[in-house]
Amino acid sequence: MENSAVLALYDRDMREGARPDGPGAHVERVGAVVRQTAPAHGWNGVVWSALEHADADAAIADQIAHFTGLGREFEWKLYGHDLPRDLGRRLVAAGFTPEPAETLMIGEAAGPALDALPPEGVRIVPVTDGAGVDLVAEVHEKAFGADASRFRRHLLDQLTASPDTVVAVVALAGAEPVSAARMELTPGARFAGLWGGGTVREWRGRGIYRALVAHRARIAADRGYRYLQVDASGQSRPILERLGFAALTTTTPYTYVPGRR
Repeated sequence: MENSAVLALYDRDMREGARPDGPGAHVERVGAVVRQTAPAHGWNGVVWSALEHADADAAIADQIAHFTGLGREFEWKLYGHDLPRDLGRRLVAAGFTPEPAETLMIGEAAGPALDALPPEGVRIVPVTDGAGVDLVAEVHEKAFGADASRFRRHLLDQLTASPDTVVAVVALAGAEPVSAARMELTPGARFAGLWGGGTVREWRGRGIYRALVAHRARIAADRGYRYLQVDASGQSRPILERLGFAALTTTTPYTYVPGRR
């Protein structure tokens, strides 16, 4: 895998050529910015930009006006190779708050990740209905310490309206949900996105996260996707590197909440 070529392909497929990620969402290009506008419980934000120094501040102001006019908080997803180089500073000056940076990691769907299996006593089951979504939300609240009500509604919308574009799974130890994750499958793209892999604290370090990656990788490969993409935390990155993923750049969410300034 030639990293710079794959990163350029990712930018074209998944950012500049982004597709809506759920029902009620739409993606549009406005000048040098590609943004998604979604219901309040969905993801709203900027996925790609190609800005010059001279037009960056005006483009930022335009996005603030668009989303605040809808009463939406939104995210500007800034990648380490985006221009201008001081775009992050400009976003902060405009009222955005940066969240912790993650690493964009890409792996081959048919690569070494396929071999991992869950530990004894743990099974991975598909999520297809509201009861399963409740289990995923329960894991996320325990694993990440954050309210999962918006995420629950968004995932249920995806599974109901476009089940072919999302795969959600939960790992059960007996009847107890101990880990969960999802995968987004954009029609026509070459990248399957791995999202939300979280394990409750007392079950970490047993290979469950690795098994969830492998499970989704097999599905992606079977459906013809060549690459897997993860926005990896510092905790996930070493595991993914051992599975053959390469770190291509960083990604930092900058969040704007109307009325916060």
